[in-house]
Amino acid sequence: MALQTLFDHASSVMTVVSFLTFAGILWWAYGRHKEADFAAAAALPFADEEDRHG
Repeated sequence: MALQTLFDHASSVMTVVSFLTFAGILWWAYGRHKEADFAAAAALPFADEEDRHG
């Protein structure tokens, strides 16, 4: 009986931890401070092509 209660609480804690992790990833991905980094990363596939034609 006590073991089942422990597993129920652990499941609840892991749900909250998982949600907070997901919210943190969303904050990191959509934060304004990353816009320049993402723009530079988006241009990387074309960097090699520019070097050959430039």
